[in-house]
Amino acid sequence: MKNLDLNLLPQLQVLLELRNVSRAAERLQLSQPATSAAMARLRRHFDDELLVRNGRTYDLTPFAQSLVPLVDEAMLHIQRATRVRSGFDAATSEREFIIAASDYAAALIVGPLRGILRQEAPGVSVDFVPTAKSGIQGQMADYSKIDLLVGPTGYHMQGASKQLFRDSFVAVADAGNPLLKQPQLTLADLSSVPHAVGYFGEGISTPADKLFESRGIQRRVAAVVAGFLSLPLLVEGTDLVALVPGMLAARAQRGAHIVVLEFSESAAASLVEAMYWHPSQAEDPASVWLRSVVQRACARLHELFPVSAHSVTIRAADTT
Repeated sequence: MKNLDLNLLPQLQVLLELRNVSRAAERLQLSQPATSAAMARLRRHFDDELLVRNGRTYDLTPFAQSLVPLVDEAMLHIQRATRVRSGFDAATSEREFIIAASDYAAALIVGPLRGILRQEAPGVSVDFVPTAKSGIQGQMADYSKIDLLVGPTGYHMQGASKQLFRDSFVAVADAGNPLLKQPQLTLADLSSVPHAVGYFGEGISTPADKLFESRGIQRRVAAVVAGFLSLPLLVEGTDLVALVPGMLAARAQRGAHIVVLEFSESAAASLVEAMYWHPSQAEDPASVWLRSVVQRACARLHELFPVSAHSVTIRAADTT
């Protein structure tokens, strides 16, 4: 501990992440000479170059690569230790929390969450950051940047967790879509029309994707967008259909000229959302309070977003 100024630790973390002194200086709001000096001190301490030039960019040395998870974990615990308090009074607090969530989860949760905050914690603010754009994947190092992550189960998220709510996928289409004239619909019928789909990253399949994949049915994908949120509006006025979580479709129905088609039990696909946090936050009074508020907000979602579905149900296949 005596051999290293611990103020260099945040600088080391940023340098390892960005692999560029100029960009690290900008992130840290330091001058470039000051950041270069910090880099020199770190190199002397570890007796390693840490960053080596590769053409016009820099690469981490093997030793620096081994430091990345250790530094991230150390920073996480330092930040948690300095932020923890013996108590937390929501009514008087001006704490700013950060929750990472998909566009879908944020669209549902923000409304009821703000209602609780207005009544119980008027000085508290909660910022939602998108998991897709921020690069947050539910790894332990991510929790140094956020207070809570809301995401689907079944995707190997790390940390402690608690289930929040379950939603079922539905199909959405413009109210004038010719598909709606058919008295009966199957997954094969649905696959014969052009689809708009949400993209969540390379190799990530949603329950809607798996619904067709499990039956060997290939959809005609005509449009791809990031996430679920824009899909109901995307199909409006077109011949496209899209599969989205039911409560998101219910929310979109309030302002869009769309129709919701439910799936039969044999063709159902569900999405379960949970909240995740680092185990070190388990007993922190502020974190415990935040999780309770998010859980209470989610308990009202089905009441706030009831699905009004078309009379035709989509079955897995024709029945005789």
